Amino acid sequence: MTGRLYGVGLGPGDPELVTVKAARLIAAADVVAFHAAQHGRSVARALAAPYLREGQVEELLVYPVTTETTDHPGGYQGAIDEFYEAAAARLAAHLDAGRDVVVLAEGDPFFYGSYMHMHKRLAHRYPTEVVPGVTSVSGAAAVVGRPLVERDEVLTVLPGTLPADELAEWLATTDSAAVMKLGRTFGQVREAFDAAGVLDRALYVERATTDRQRVAPLADVDPATVPYFSLALLPSPLTGPTPGPEQPRDDEARAGEVVVVGLGPGARGWTTPEVADALAGADDLVGYGPYLDRVPANPRQTRHASDNRVEAERAAHALELARSGRRVAVVSSGDPGVFAMAAAVLEVAARPEHAGVRVRVLPGLTAAQAVASRVGAPLGHDFAVISLSDVLKPLDVVLDRLRSAAAADLVLALYNPRSKARPHQLAKALDSLREVREPETVVVVGRDVGGPEEQVRVTTLGDLDPETVDMRCLLLVGSSQTRVTPSGQVYTPRRYPS
Repeated sequence: MTGRLYGVGLGPGDPELVTVKAARLIAAADVVAFHAAQHGRSVARALAAPYLREGQVEELLVYPVTTETTDHPGGYQGAIDEFYEAAAARLAAHLDAGRDVVVLAEGDPFFYGSYMHMHKRLAHRYPTEVVPGVTSVSGAAAVVGRPLVERDEVLTVLPGTLPADELAEWLATTDSAAVMKLGRTFGQVREAFDAAGVLDRALYVERATTDRQRVAPLADVDPATVPYFSLALLPSPLTGPTPGPEQPRDDEARAGEVVVVGLGPGARGWTTPEVADALAGADDLVGYGPYLDRVPANPRQTRHASDNRVEAERAAHALELARSGRRVAVVSSGDPGVFAMAAAVLEVAARPEHAGVRVRVLPGLTAAQAVASRVGAPLGHDFAVISLSDVLKPLDVVLDRLRSAAAADLVLALYNPRSKARPHQLAKALDSLREVREPETVVVVGRDVGGPEEQVRVTTLGDLDPETVDMRCLLLVGSSQTRVTPSGQVYTPRRYPS
């Protein structure tokens, strides 16, 4: 078994831009190899230092020549080729002995990196993996705060060692560019930018992301001060200046909107991805306090909690916020269109003062669906949804609708069954149902379904005790066809008897 060769990118210079995978592999390696000039100092080794451990073998690969002359018979290229062959042989000896070797590379191993010369000589002989790193081009764009390319623009990466006239030709025909390998080439690089007519928007970035970084207009840089670890950047021409005090930011000029969302009945997993996305993008959350408490806190957002009995005022507040350019999420439990805030918001939005405010409604899982799912399929046929609350309609209307729906042999989903303010109304509702339904009619009582205190029980219309029900419950009253299986599941057949 041979060892494994890893080419590991370390990013442009900030130690925190070393990837998690790179750090793990460096710490686990038997051998860590890195390149350096004649002075022996290695930027790559310094970046990897926090992840090295005692007992690792370090292979320092010192270039025989960088910018100076050489008396090698093959000249500069001959000296470099001979060095790469010798360095590859040193690493191969470790790999043949079964030792894993990590070769460190600043930036990305395959982006103008020294590692690629080891890869070409060893990858066909040993198992190999290359771990990408953040490139110096990406690092430079980040520190200047300017996008490299937008939409269908073209980015060109060029070595500064090209002749000035060739560089100028490339720069004149591309949208955005990065020119690497500056140092001694800086004079001809700046000349090329000038000849291409783009010097006025070119930037100079030195040692990007490190504590020694320097950023300046390319035209203002003294060539004598330019090190090798620098580049010239031509950002996207579509990028405007960074917004200043006199310029309105995009988020100040945008049109606001109100999105009415339903969280579902309890469990966070019952909130749809569409609703979660709308909540994440909101500036303001408006709703009944306990419902807002179910939304994870975000310090960027402002919460406007209110009592459950002020729906019109809550809707008006949300619409006023949206008129000022805010993105507002009005939060309901369950589905916002089922005994919740969607109708209230749309009613208030119809007033002339709110003309032009966009309102969207996003659906949510209803409490009726959630309770039904816990016992099977009691809503398998036609059903009616009725609120027993008389806050917004008279009790005699509630009871009349109950009797009519029961007489039509519909399955009933009963919301708001019994509150402290009206403890006797459920008993009256059950009496109305018993006028037209048999005592054996199946009833499902779901309490806090999807929440930490969930309780679900199956009983009958004759046995249901109103005292066991509160406002956190929802009742499902079966039709004459609703059945309970031997295992306790409830269903209403799709086929109705003729």
